Amino acid sequence: MASDKSYQAVVQEVISEGPHGPYAVARSKELGSITFSLDSKVWCEDDWPEPGMCVVLAKIRKKRAGWLAKQARFVEPSDE
Repeated sequence: MASDKSYQAVVQEVISEGPHGPYAVARSKELGSITFSLDSKVWCEDDWPEPGMCVVLAKIRKKRAGWLAKQARFVEPSDE
């Protein structure tokens, strides 16, 4: 079951050629490391994030390898 809560996180690494396509790894205070795809079904922005950028991650799922976000976007002023 996916969580409806969203989490702010800081991008740690962007992998442009992963085994399942491009993805990024971010770190949140609450959950630690969270991975998300940069496919347009998950990443809602036109350009990719860079390390150090803040993102909002939602539809979080726990997988054997760790946390996975099924929805991601940049932080906006209204999130603060």
